[in-house]
Amino acid sequence: MLKGIDPRLNADVLHCLCSMGHGDVLVVSDTNFPADSIARDTVCGEPLRMENLTAADAVEAILSVLPLDTFVEDFAMRMQVVDAPDEIPETQAEIQAKIDAAEGKPRQMIGVERFGFYDQARESYAIIQTGERRFYGCVMLRKGVIGPDA
Repeated sequence: MLKGIDPRLNADVLHCLCSMGHGDVLVVSDTNFPADSIARDTVCGEPLRMENLTAADAVEAILSVLPLDTFVEDFAMRMQVVDAPDEIPETQAEIQAKIDAAEGKPRQMIGVERFGFYDQARESYAIIQTGERRFYGCVMLRKGVIGPDA
C-alpha cells in the first residue's frame, strides 16, 4: 500500500500509467472486449486487469492519478452502440460522470464506431480489462500533462 494512492490501482496498472506520456491512449474495457488479442498490438503488449471493478470504478481510480489531455477534443472516447450510435448506455453514463467529476466540469466523450474503436485500441499504449459485465463498458482515455506547479 502507498499513502495517497487509490488502493484499487494495482502495481501493474500504476507502472503503466506512470510510463505513459502526454497524448498516449489508455483503453479501459469490459469483460467482453477482446483484450488479449488486441493488447498484443499495444505498447504494453498484454492486457492489464482490474477484474473486481466496474468500468466506472476503474476509471475513477485511474483518474485519481492520470490527467486527461486538455488540448484535444478526443480526450475520452466511448464505443458507440451498434445501430444506435447516439445512445448512451448506463455504463457509459456512469463513466461520463466520473470524467466530469475528475475534470471539475462536463466534457463529453466522443463516440467511435465499434470496429473503429478496435482499430484505435490496437494503436493504444495499453488495455485495462475490468470486471464490467454490462455491455459497452469500453472507453479510451488520452493522457494529459501535470504542470510544474501541481
